[in-house]
Amino acid sequence: MSSLGYTGRMEQAFPTLTPYIVVGNAKEALAFYTKALGAEVVNVAYVPNTEQVMNAQMRVGDSMLMLNDEFPDWGVFAPKAGENMPCTIHITSHNIDAEFQRAIDAGATVCQPLEDMFWGDRYGSFMCPFGYKWSMGQKIKDVSPEEMAAAMQAMGG
Repeated sequence: MSSLGYTGRMEQAFPTLTPYIVVGNAKEALAFYTKALGAEVVNVAYVPNTEQVMNAQMRVGDSMLMLNDEFPDWGVFAPKAGENMPCTIHITSHNIDAEFQRAIDAGATVCQPLEDMFWGDRYGSFMCPFGYKWSMGQKIKDVSPEEMAAAMQAMGG
């Protein structure tokens, strides 16, 4: 096990809710998320005498992302190629155009291009090479409930 860049009590590093994902190749995922999201590897624990990642923790902005390799013998599987994930991991951005482009340049695939949305965010989504859908949004204007309702009505909603 190696610890990188974190000292102190681990529970202090985690917000109330932390995504924990399973990937087909954790070492590649750590490298990808570092490049694509600007994540910082905080800690990696390996299964003894192997290269399999049992648990890894990464800091993404002010939050944490945890991940590990899949372990089929324990019923722990990564998403399969082309599988539609029932959830999206969302990132609140402060420099969305650059951060979204960084993810695409690192190898993510655009699902929804960045666009100014009726709810007041600049928003887009992408699929990472490990089968997870990510969305990214940045508040660009305040929208009143009435303005949002009118915009939804205009869309036929």
